[in-house]
Amino acid sequence: MKFLLIKGMLISGAFLLPPGSFADTGISASAQAIAGSPVPGPLQDKIIDFARSLTGTRYKYASSSPNTGFDCSGFINYVFRQFNISVPRNSAAFDGADQPVELDNVRRGDLILFTGANPGIRKIGHIGMVVSEPGEPLRIIHSTSGKAYGVSETAMNDTYRRRYMKAVRVIPSS
Repeated sequence: MKFLLIKGMLISGAFLLPPGSFADTGISASAQAIAGSPVPGPLQDKIIDFARSLTGTRYKYASSSPNTGFDCSGFINYVFRQFNISVPRNSAAFDGADQPVELDNVRRGDLILFTGANPGIRKIGHIGMVVSEPGEPLRIIHSTSGKAYGVSETAMNDTYRRRYMKAVRVIPSS
């Protein structure tokens, strides 16, 4: 994993940035490889690209490290932390989030909160990030303990729709 990140940084030119550029913003080196890419793009695209670079990282309860694995909120927290965006460490803490979004109005980078595995218990217990393009069927990236077992993309199917609690926007508008 470290080799791929270093290779990505060399390809992107992240090591060649002049003083006062991205290298001085506090964004992690691994995120700089994506955020500092030569192709400009909205912040949410860079965040999603970084999140996708972690696809396949195993699931591990109560963990927020790519070295040991991620639980759902650990994955979201880790990704956003690389871009200096503060989000709660556990999914339940999003309950009081002040930027709610209607499900019909979610956009790439928004977070969707779900119940835990039992949709009958109407308490937030899972979180994922929207990765689909406008007009496409809704898809999220998340760290799941289910069949995919780890960081993967999943369609917003009937199972997830039954578990849906709310959506929030945390990426600042540019």
